[in-house]
Amino acid sequence: MPVIELGYPLAFATLRTDMTTSHPDIADLPKEPVPETTPAPHLPRRSRRGLRPDVAAVLSYFGLSGWITSGLWLRPGSGVRANEADQAFFEWMLAHGARVISAGAYPFVSYRMNVPEGLNIMANTSVLGVSIPLAPITLLCGPSVAFNVFLTGALVATGITWYLFLSRHLIRHRGAAWVGALFCAYAPAMVAHANGHPNIVGQFLVPLIIWRVLRLAEPGRWRRNGFLLGLLIVWQGFINLEILLMTAVGIGIVLAVVVARHPEARRMAGTFLAGLGLAAGVALLLLGYPLYVQLFGPQAYSGLPRSIRAYGADLASFVTFPGQSLAGDRSTTEPLAQNPSEQNAFFGWPLVVLVVALVWWLRRHAVVLGLAAAGLLFAVMSLGPRIHWRGRDTGIPSVWAVLEDVALLDSAVPTRWALAIGPVIGLLLALGCARAAELSRTHPAATGPVRFVTATVLVMALLPIAPLPIPVERLPATPPFITDGGWRPYVTGGRSVVALPLPASTYPDPLRWAAQTRLDLPLARGYFLGPDTRPDRPEGRVALFSAPPTPTSRFFDAIHRTGTLPPVDQRRRTDALRDLRSWRAGVVVLAPQQRADALRAGMIALTGIEPTLTGGVWVWDVRPLLGG
Repeated sequence: MPVIELGYPLAFATLRTDMTTSHPDIADLPKEPVPETTPAPHLPRRSRRGLRPDVAAVLSYFGLSGWITSGLWLRPGSGVRANEADQAFFEWMLAHGARVISAGAYPFVSYRMNVPEGLNIMANTSVLGVSIPLAPITLLCGPSVAFNVFLTGALVATGITWYLFLSRHLIRHRGAAWVGALFCAYAPAMVAHANGHPNIVGQFLVPLIIWRVLRLAEPGRWRRNGFLLGLLIVWQGFINLEILLMTAVGIGIVLAVVVARHPEARRMAGTFLAGLGLAAGVALLLLGYPLYVQLFGPQAYSGLPRSIRAYGADLASFVTFPGQSLAGDRSTTEPLAQNPSEQNAFFGWPLVVLVVALVWWLRRHAVVLGLAAAGLLFAVMSLGPRIHWRGRDTGIPSVWAVLEDVALLDSAVPTRWALAIGPVIGLLLALGCARAAELSRTHPAATGPVRFVTATVLVMALLPIAPLPIPVERLPATPPFITDGGWRPYVTGGRSVVALPLPASTYPDPLRWAAQTRLDLPLARGYFLGPDTRPDRPEGRVALFSAPPTPTSRFFDAIHRTGTLPPVDQRRRTDALRDLRSWRAGVVVLAPQQRADALRAGMIALTGIEPTLTGGVWVWDVRPLLGG
């Protein structure tokens, strides 16, 4: 087993005993626990030779991240083909973060979308932890460029922080650290979520949180370590809470197994728990109010829709190559996942075989057993309420069937628990490679065969799942009516812009328009998570991916979906006037699109107003109709 050099008493003392009992040939480990006054052990001299390995590792992460997102950079004006809606949503959120800095906007609730009810920013993956630092880029270069920087930078930063954690605090071999960090940052699930989910791809704080947790038991520094851990938790909370929850569960499982195998570590429990308590206090102090707004503030909801809570990883997906990889076949993967962004559990059978073999090979070591237990739990939880096999519901309930209605967990997407398997596999790969390097060092005659076998096994397992670039496509240009500010006279007095069809996951373009105006453009409805407030819903205020439907929104959704104009009678006209008033509409706009003729005819039939073609869009001034 490779030397695991964490440099602080809790992890070092427990893991050291675990390794030396089965590998007495590792002679450079101290025989006694590190005293309180002894400096943390440093990396061996041979691992500190220059920065060239580190520079090469960092450059490789930049190169691979640029390869994955190359379409967005090489084709300006393009968007993620598989997930235009979420890209538009995050561009809007980046504009919101910039507005917090430039205009002092309230960060946790906004009324610039879904006028007049607004939306709960905290309940919609706020990404304030990134949007605020990126505000200068958003303001200077626009939200589309900021999105590309967010997505690409999240991949790069995640690779770098995992590499630094592995190479400086877990193992002594930088090549092994590079392999482990490479998989942690570019696992198939990470590449899948690069299709429009930069908040999930941005896991650069996860290794830092693990590092600070391991330092909590450092004698005499529990205040400092607890405070720093608390700040990291807060930062991650403003990026993605799902990732924070998975990280906490994974750390807890691994530490529980290690401590169970090494009871002597319990003598450090007091210091560890004191630091953990301080971290929790700091996190609660700084996150308490934002979480209160998320759970109980305006437009809060009580859980995801039942259909989303049923999202589970197909059991067959674990041994299937991901669609966005060298060996992947999208026709094979599509039936096994809800959409291209949620291919969370696609690893391919060679990697699954390798992981099982690594766990068996390194099974004497508690940290490996802890990782295996965490990975198995994540895999089981990712199956969703019922187990599916090759797209077919087997009817067999899974663990999630018991957990899906638990408070807070009812806002989690079960298939995403498979995301946490990526770091588990990355750590196992790093430990396995480091163990192979240790064998080469201690058995010089076997160096050649060991290196050959290691390289061959890694290529066989990882080359088939090597990522391909994100598919992109050209986005519709923003109409001059928006970019030139032709809409501004219509929205005075708190009025909104109503886009046809009403903005939703199937038509997210208005969110991009609003983002390009720095959210000066107020939108009626939108694409976001908000409560279902309809009184006839037995489940209560569960989330919807927009505002609750109205007669007019259904009317235009039907036209957008079918291209057919439904019959228009006086009741529809009355409903339309009521809905336009409820949206505080000042102007209705229709940009060029596939169903434009039918949508225009529908609006004329509802209002009796002939539109004017202005700035590339059809414009209905509805202020006189609504009494304003």
